[in-house]
Amino acid sequence: MGDVAMTVPVLKAFSTQYPEVKLTVLTREFFTPFFRDLENVTVFPADLKGTHKGIFGLYKLSKELNKLKIDAVADLHNVLRTKILKVFLFGKPFFQIDKGREEKKALVSGQNFQQLKTTHQRYADVFKKLGFPLDLSNPKFAKQVELESKLHSLIGTDSKKRIGIAPFAAHESKMYPLDLMEKVIDSLSKTHKILLFGGGKKEVEILNGLQNKYENVINLAGKLSLTEELDVISNLDVMLSMDSGNGHLAAMLGVKVITIWGVTHPFAGFAPFNQPEDFALISNREQFPLIPTSIYGNTFPEGYEEASRSISPETVVEKIKYSLTTNN
Repeated sequence: MGDVAMTVPVLKAFSTQYPEVKLTVLTREFFTPFFRDLENVTVFPADLKGTHKGIFGLYKLSKELNKLKIDAVADLHNVLRTKILKVFLFGKPFFQIDKGREEKKALVSGQNFQQLKTTHQRYADVFKKLGFPLDLSNPKFAKQVELESKLHSLIGTDSKKRIGIAPFAAHESKMYPLDLMEKVIDSLSKTHKILLFGGGKKEVEILNGLQNKYENVINLAGKLSLTEELDVISNLDVMLSMDSGNGHLAAMLGVKVITIWGVTHPFAGFAPFNQPEDFALISNREQFPLIPTSIYGNTFPEGYEEASRSISPETVVEKIKYSLTTNN
């Protein structure tokens, strides 16, 4: 989900800088709402579990795409499926993202600890190969969505600053320990409105517990469609996220994003779009010198399970409060 969300600011730049060009995004139907505010952009849903499953499904997909009379393909994913599509779409200009695998391997091995090219820039580089160089330095975002009555009744209409918190990630090593996150929520909820995001039965139960324990805390997990969730996120004053998809959703909507990094690191290029460098709170590398232990947080040495515990709740709270006072 995060990878798809990261394409949005790049496609927004493209549609702004090349308004005469039509873009068709091939992605899962679930992600369609991500692209709702982009001009000259339509979504072609891929049914990867049904009609377009397997080799024969991809061949059928290529036939359907050919009917659109596309002139060229920008492959922002570069996985086995898109490599197969490249074969089936033989004859069309087809440029694929360079994911920088060797550079990332050097980063996690400790051989070369430095900032790598961002994923957003890697996406832009694909369009440059197609003859469409992009400038990502002056981004434009959609206007804040006017909330419908259902959402107003859910989150309230008071004047408190709205802080979104998405405490979960695909791997626990990327998560801020929940006991520390509760301290953050306890502190911030005294003067701000906290909106909790997540998914899955276990996560909903945890977030419900926090909602029941503290004033001004509302759990939205399991209550909204993706479109409604995006509407609410667009109305946040700041989002607190792990190195995970919710941070990218907020960033693509132009919302401030504070991120907490466990065993991963922004140097790999996955920081949310257009955020100040100091909005990324990183685990103590003097205490955990092997960070980043992997690109996606799925592997780490013993003792690194809760590396982000080295970031104090006070640090998180102060950074959020600071973000609320700046125009960054």
